[in-house]
Amino acid sequence: MKMVAVKRSDAMPSAGIKVFGAGLAACIADLITFPLDTAKVRLQIQGECQKLEGSSVARYRGVFGTINTMVRTEGARSLYNGLVAGLQRQMSFASVRIGLYDSMKQFYTRGTENAGIVARLMAGCTTGAMAVAFAQPTDVVKVRFQAQVRLSDGERRYNSTLDAYKTIARDEGVQGLWRGCMPNITRNAIVNCSELVTYDIIKELILKYDLMTDTLPCHFTAAFGAGFCTTVVASPVDVVKTRFMNSGNGQYSSAVNCALMMLKNEGPSAFYKGFMPSFLRLGSWNIVMFVTYEQIKRGMTGAQKYWESPF
Repeated sequence: MKMVAVKRSDAMPSAGIKVFGAGLAACIADLITFPLDTAKVRLQIQGECQKLEGSSVARYRGVFGTINTMVRTEGARSLYNGLVAGLQRQMSFASVRIGLYDSMKQFYTRGTENAGIVARLMAGCTTGAMAVAFAQPTDVVKVRFQAQVRLSDGERRYNSTLDAYKTIARDEGVQGLWRGCMPNITRNAIVNCSELVTYDIIKELILKYDLMTDTLPCHFTAAFGAGFCTTVVASPVDVVKTRFMNSGNGQYSSAVNCALMMLKNEGPSAFYKGFMPSFLRLGSWNIVMFVTYEQIKRGMTGAQKYWESPF
């Protein structure tokens, strides 16, 4: 009998591997890029904070200036405010929006291999909305922690991740944990489509025209392109989402009202506040996440295949 060897790279990872691998890869990416995300949040809410404080002097200037100011005035640990909620968010959020993308794409194409742009966009929108449906509280707590400034007397808005969940639910009701849900669904539909569809298409074209093989350089290139496209498209919605999530009761009547107030008080440029940290964050996050995700999928698929047929 003639034996046919199956290459490990040819084996298709299961949905379970993709879901777990996506969550793990996203957590690794968050651990590496979290300070950039915190700097982005601080820059995005700066105009709002200046207005509330009655100050015309900007506290933060640029990505690395923001990081430097935070380290100098609040300590290095402030760069990782909200990390626990951030990791909780990625395990419950990225695992769905990224891990189930291929499965949802097959659902919309009824199992066929050739997925058009419409099917890819629908898959991205669907998994993005599904992820927000149950991960929103972790996102609210993460943003609140990243936005809070430690005062000179050590007073903080929240003392711990659990305290933040309890305080928000007590003071603002359960709906407080779902503040900004609609703009977040909008943002993540846009982000998911920009990120996953762009990565999917760039990688597919690279392989189709034999520019690279399905290895790390290919994954790096596709991830970098996906990060840039996502930042350009999603920044306005991301800024509104951050401002609205961080706001107290009654500050804005809705996400649309938040956007209109930003436009009125700060002008159109407000929607691109924190663009450079957003790009540095999304670009580096996409590179780390997708490269790690591809390696985790390949490694776990190979291990599963070995355990199922070790001889």
